[in-house]
Amino acid sequence: MLIKTAQTNEDFLKCFDVMQALSPQLTPELFLDLLKKMKVENYSLIFIEENEKAISACGFRYLTSLFDGQYIYIDDLSTLPEARGKGHAGMLFDFIVEKAKAENLKAVHLDSGHQRFDAHRLYLKKGMKIASHHFKIEL
Repeated sequence: MLIKTAQTNEDFLKCFDVMQALSPQLTPELFLDLLKKMKVENYSLIFIEENEKAISACGFRYLTSLFDGQYIYIDDLSTLPEARGKGHAGMLFDFIVEKAKAENLKAVHLDSGHQRFDAHRLYLKKGMKIASHHFKIEL
């Protein structure tokens, strides 16, 4: 399977259904508006497609912190429900890890909703460890 980088609105819209599966509140307009803002913040979106439609996608960015220096943060990793269990998310995850290694980065981070047990199994199988709790306050 070929991993592609989304670069145009057409590419981004190919990924919309995949990302809406992860974030149901998205509309195509909101999705494109947020991506425009996120691209300024160094966000990239990679995907795997079948029949001209993305079936799995991963959004990531580079961040820097005092505890890990520069690292890749995975914002989004999603696969269409009908395409799950075929290794697509694992391929995208491995691509990001290899990218980080090739760039001599110290780590790859991600947050995952507490209810996403299938995703957690993948992350643990790939060698990730639960390193912290993520807190937020709704405003």
